[in-house]
Amino acid sequence: MPQNDASQTLDLIQRAAWAYYHDGVKQSDIASMLQVSRASVVNYLAEARARGYVRITMHPDVFSEHQLGAELAEAYGLQSVMVVPKAGSQRNSLLRVAKAAADWLPGLLTAGDRLGVSWGQTVFEVADAATVSPVKDLTVVQLVGSLATPLGFAAETCSANLARQLRADCINLHAPLILSSPDLAEQLAQEPVIAGQLQAVRSCNKTLLAAGSCTEDSHVVASGIVDRDQLRAFVKQGAAAVICGRFIDADGAPIPSDSDARMMGATLDDMRNKEMGLLVASGPDRAVSARAAIRGGYATHLVTCTDTARDLLALAV
Repeated sequence: MPQNDASQTLDLIQRAAWAYYHDGVKQSDIASMLQVSRASVVNYLAEARARGYVRITMHPDVFSEHQLGAELAEAYGLQSVMVVPKAGSQRNSLLRVAKAAADWLPGLLTAGDRLGVSWGQTVFEVADAATVSPVKDLTVVQLVGSLATPLGFAAETCSANLARQLRADCINLHAPLILSSPDLAEQLAQEPVIAGQLQAVRSCNKTLLAAGSCTEDSHVVASGIVDRDQLRAFVKQGAAAVICGRFIDADGAPIPSDSDARMMGATLDDMRNKEMGLLVASGPDRAVSARAAIRGGYATHLVTCTDTARDLLALAV
């Protein structure tokens, strides 16, 4: 396409998008104004969205005021709950919940915050769904060390992707999630660079997290943090959820493990009682783990789907 034609098309795309999304002009009127067909206007608006000129979000207040959300907030003592309609499949419901969380998150942040970002598929999907929403003077911190995983996501990817979209500084934790011995973990934690990064982990005033399940297809098994026999042993001790690679029971209390002293990253004490803890949960096995996280004081806000919300209400005793 000749450069003049490309420039003219870009101008039409921008004018159509501004008129439609900003000024509220009807598509037929835009077509008359630009002297093009209505079909061309439809194409210009689609192209504006594809190029990122326009960002469409669902207003979180619509969902936080939903009856299920209000009931959940009251039942569990949460500050706010967003419940989004379930999609046709578990995967699509997760993506819808992740997108809702990504859209809500910037409004829960203020200048000077230090946002700790957990790890797992749910957190990865939130970061992946985030769009450019700058938050002034924000620092995003990777809460757990790195781990080679066949699942296609890593802790540093979650934090870095989210920091990029929020236009925030990013502090990654340049250490493995789990080491071969407690002595080695202690020595590494004393290294000045790692010590500074661990201090950043402890200084976070807000967090984004998911509570992993204790089923045998959990990512703690798939990623090699524990094997199936070890997982079964934790379940026998009452394990109901996993937060930052550490197990908690149904009331959110820690279940001690030999691996705790070998792990690099946020402890359960580090994760509790934050100014804001945004818990993202969706799936048939996530109500139990979400309940444990909420009861343990790890969350103040929740984003979930209708099915998981109803399961949580049934567990609110």
